Amino acid sequence: MAKRRKLEAPSAEDMNRIEAEFRRETPMKHLGAPIAQVAADTADAFESGTPDQRRDEAQAAAYRDAEEQGRVIRQIALDEIEPVSIPRDRTVLDKEALEELEYSISLHGVRLPIEVYEVKGSTNAKRYGLLSGYRRLVAQQNLYARGGHEKLARINAVVRDPDQMGGAFVAMVEENEIRQDLSHFERGRIAAIAAQQGAFANTEAAVAEMFAAASKAKRSKIRSFAMIFELLGDLLHFPEALREKDGLRLAQGLRAGAEPRLREVLGAQTAADAKNEWALIDAVLSEQGDATTDPKRGGRPRVALPKPGWSGTDTLHTSTGVTMRKESDSSGYVIRFSGKGVSDGLMEMLMRDIQEKLEKGGS
Repeated sequence: MAKRRKLEAPSAEDMNRIEAEFRRETPMKHLGAPIAQVAADTADAFESGTPDQRRDEAQAAAYRDAEEQGRVIRQIALDEIEPVSIPRDRTVLDKEALEELEYSISLHGVRLPIEVYEVKGSTNAKRYGLLSGYRRLVAQQNLYARGGHEKLARINAVVRDPDQMGGAFVAMVEENEIRQDLSHFERGRIAAIAAQQGAFANTEAAVAEMFAAASKAKRSKIRSFAMIFELLGDLLHFPEALREKDGLRLAQGLRAGAEPRLREVLGAQTAADAKNEWALIDAVLSEQGDATTDPKRGGRPRVALPKPGWSGTDTLHTSTGVTMRKESDSSGYVIRFSGKGVSDGLMEMLMRDIQEKLEKGGS
């Protein structure tokens, strides 16, 4: 039979030694009620709302950020947009190009959204002002007005928040300069208007910032056409038809003091078309001798014009530098026109005036 081993209780010295070793090998934890520790751990891991709610909140925050940065495309009703909340740089729309754009929109819609901004304190239904996309807006308005589909009542748009009016003008010009070149007069006109409305300190500053990418020579030409708009814009009926060389010549005449005479002539007669209007301008510039040449700077001397009035009974010198001379032969009478201001446009206008007087006289 196996002999039983007698167990002995450890001594107090052994217990102290065992406890000391245990403490050295085991890190001490805060002692507290178990439920309190569970509650603390749960609170640390807790996020308010359900997973779906937290996802929706994150998406809403991302949408707000995108909207503030102008990356959200909205569908805005056409009747909520004011196309001319700021003066447009483009004054004439090419009919053929606009019809092509309308056809494209009727097939595919507006692929590139327009840009608008919220109108502060609007008193009508126009909640938005147009920044860029004037041609696209007009094209879709035309389609909808002709009985287009209801989907055409709204247009894709991005809402911008321009830092200042200058930013709005620059954005508009940049779009048209890239997509469809502006006329010389349109460039000058919008620069002058931007300065007049306080977006820039003056026309010089407006041209410099709005057409910053243009060459120095091009900006100089824009300033010349801006002056034409400022001094004669209220009297010109066909300013967009001004050719570059004609506009620069007109600007030179204005600098030389031709404004009063030009305003007198243009205010007294209404041109039938662009050619007639330029004939009137050309006659005044010829009368003024264009810009007076400074002899110290060289160039051709100014030609003296005959004094206005009758010379004998058959010749009449006009104040515009045109001379009319009456002649006759066996076939009848002839009026001969001569002078620097004589042109095809002037002759066509005179013939219409004579026709009108003859027909009235014969009725």
